[in-house]
This record gives sequence, C-alpha cells and structure tokens, in this order.
Amino acid sequence: MQFEDMLYKVRNGVAWITINRPEKMNAFRGTTCDELIKALNKAGYDKTIGAIVLAGAGDRAFCTGGDQSAHDGNYDGRGTIGLPIEELHDAIRNVPKPVIARVQGYAIGGGNVLATICDLTICSDKAQFGQVGPKMGSVDPGYGTAYLTRVVGEKKAREMWYLCRRYSGAEAVAMGLANACVPHEQLDAEVQKWGEELCERSPTALAIAKRSFNVDTAHHAGIAGMGMMALKLYYDTEESKEGVAAQKEKRKPDFRKFAK
Repeated sequence: MQFEDMLYKVRNGVAWITINRPEKMNAFRGTTCDELIKALNKAGYDKTIGAIVLAGAGDRAFCTGGDQSAHDGNYDGRGTIGLPIEELHDAIRNVPKPVIARVQGYAIGGGNVLATICDLTICSDKAQFGQVGPKMGSVDPGYGTAYLTRVVGEKKAREMWYLCRRYSGAEAVAMGLANACVPHEQLDAEVQKWGEELCERSPTALAIAKRSFNVDTAHHAGIAGMGMMALKLYYDTEESKEGVAAQKEKRKPDFRKFAK
C-alpha cells in the first residue's frame, strides 16, 4: 500500500503509522486523513499486529491539526468540512487494537485531539500539548471538547479550550492526558516497549475491553457529526476567515469586529 503523507512500518508486531509532513509540523490535509484511515484499518485488522503507534515525523511536532494553508473556506478532501475527520476519529476508536500516541513535540489543536482519542499516550519531556481553536477561529465540537472532558475533567477541559495555553509532558501526565513522560532520547524505545507488552496480551480480550471502554462515550460520534455541520457554516463567516487571514499575515486576529 503506497502512501503520500504517511510512513508505515512494523516492528515486532507493533505497527508504526507516522504522519510524514514535518515541513508542515505534521498538520493534516484531506489526503493525510484518508491515508491515516487506510493505515489504521490495515494494521487494525491484521492478525499479526498486536498494537498500533500513531506518530509524527521529525522532532518538532506530533501533529498540529488541520493544515491552515489548505483551509481557505474549505479543505482539500471529502467530509463535512473537506476533511474526513469524523471518520479518522472513529477509526482510532473502532480498530480492535490499542492505539498509542507517540508525542515527541507539539500536539496542538487537532493533533491534541488525536492524542486524546488514542488509547494510550506516551510523550517526551519536550512535548507540548494544547488547543488553539479560539485563537484561530476554529473548534472541534465533538471528541475534542466533550471527550476531552472525560479525560481531564470539565474545568481543565474548559481551561484548555477557552485560554489556549500550552502544557508540558509532565503536566499532561498529571492531568491524565498522557500515561507517561520520558526523556526525549528514550521515547521510541519506551513506546516500542509498551507496544510489545500489549502484543503479549490476549488480542480478543483487548478488543473487547476497548469496545467496552468506548461504549460509554459512543454518543460523542453523534455530537461530532452535528458539530461538524455547524462548524462548516461557521467557517463561512468573516469571523472564522479572520483567523486564517491573521495567521497568513502573521498578526493577531481581530475577531470582535465581526461578532454578531
């Protein structure tokens, strides 16, 4: 299977799926999402695979969310907003294998959502987690908000979204957003160690456990679907377009002048 935006490797039963757009801080476009879905399903239903690692190429970023250069009122693919992001989130949750987020740098915006949705998250001491939606004229109205509340608690989730602050790997572990934070140079070995440990467990028991965990938040898929429809309408507003324009022009956005 050929990928344009992805790298796919298997190490001792652990499939490593790497977003290979380091020049874009591993931001995803429509092609990236489609390829992630294909790679997740390839690994998820391969009986020789015991665990999946979701990673980002390079040292700077795990993923920084949607590629803003592809977002000028719309993205470059299919789906409600031009990105099949709902399908990607569902793929991570639905494949019958544990998915580990390997976070070596920035897990920002939609990248933070991916790390949140993964079954486990292991990060480097150079990792930075956070949201940027309200700073950019965007928001994730599904798993990124409602599910995050289940992970870190309502007050902390609101803080993350409203204030758009950055959080270190150690802070992510403390709030329950990550499972472990290790020295940067030890990250790959630690992630592979966790993956191989999962490979020693009963695959059927793990699949049942994962489905059981996810049942409690399955309704968030419906919230995400409705939210994405609202988000598409919002992206057409001058307020949202101001966020994209401000980033391109390297200035602070002035959202208030468009508020209704």
